[in-house]
Amino acid sequence: MINLSEDIHPLTDFKRNTADFVKQMKRTKRPVVLTVNGKAELVVQDAESYQEVLERLARLEAVEAIRVGVKAANQGRVKPARKALEELGMKLGISG
Repeated sequence: MINLSEDIHPLTDFKRNTADFVKQMKRTKRPVVLTVNGKAELVVQDAESYQEVLERLARLEAVEAIRVGVKAANQGRVKPARKALEELGMKLGISG
């Protein structure tokens, strides 16, 4: 989570003190929001924290896909895999 009092800085400060910002991001595991003319323009994050975000997103997407599948099954919008593959093969002109 971004700390508004510590993690928002002008891009020029980041350019002048990059090493200090890198140390801060590695220590806090929080991203830094960089501003240009007072407006948020960029978010910079250490690689390990970014990888963690990607992994969490992948898990959330998988959970959502499962939720959608369960809902479809509960609504009867499913068919046996063999039948679905057979229909797909016919549609694509692929025989058995």
